Amino acid sequence: MATGRTHRPATRSRGIPEATVARLPLYLRALTALSERSVPTVSSEELAAAAGVNSAKLRKDFSYLGSYGTRGVGYDVEYLVYQISRELGLTQDWPVVIVGIGNLGAALANYGGFASRGFRVAALIDADPAMAGKPVAGIPVQHTDELEKIIQDEGVSIGVIATPAGAAQQVCERLVAAGVTSILNFAPTVLSVPDGVDVRKVDLSIELQILAFHEQRKAGEVAAGTVVPPVGSRPEPVAARRVSVDGHESAADQGPDGDVPAVMPT
Repeated sequence: MATGRTHRPATRSRGIPEATVARLPLYLRALTALSERSVPTVSSEELAAAAGVNSAKLRKDFSYLGSYGTRGVGYDVEYLVYQISRELGLTQDWPVVIVGIGNLGAALANYGGFASRGFRVAALIDADPAMAGKPVAGIPVQHTDELEKIIQDEGVSIGVIATPAGAAQQVCERLVAAGVTSILNFAPTVLSVPDGVDVRKVDLSIELQILAFHEQRKAGEVAAGTVVPPVGSRPEPVAARRVSVDGHESAADQGPDGDVPAVMPT
């Protein structure tokens, strides 16, 4: 068992760095917005700004996809949407189970972005017998006793944990034993998983604490008489101070396998 850390392979099977993989959803979101506005092409500078990265990094990321754009024209928006969707595996249906249907689990069940991005909520599962059969987002909640059968019947490989911290590890172990190999963890705890299982952790309290740190630092700069850029001015590049979910900062010139923060669905 790998204790106290998330298992993350350095590269994907086609040699795409993990840091690049983590940025692909950002590019896809920006490209989808352009596609919805019927924009046919986009320059690397425009797309990089929309995705919050620098254009050199974007061009390097796209080179792993074999997409280099056309000089003077830019990138074909629809083709890039297809390329990135295919690379992320979004051209197929991914059944997902959500375990823990409290306030957060119910909010996730009602999130409409799953279906539009290729993820089908196959089942909602909770340990409370009183929840069994109650519909949430039009899906009846099932008891945790049915967990393994549901995973087998639905062919689930992705599980979402939204339980209290104390129950998360046990739920994780049951998911893995039943065949789930990817887990999105919203519980405020670190999960131990075997090699071959990927975990992405989203901890809202940690993110808020990180923001509080930066607010306190900005307040200290103002008190010390440091000049603060006016509202609306161009901030430092996003990559220059990127904070990961475990509270560490990573440098802008970090290698392709560097840590990146988890991204909430939007």
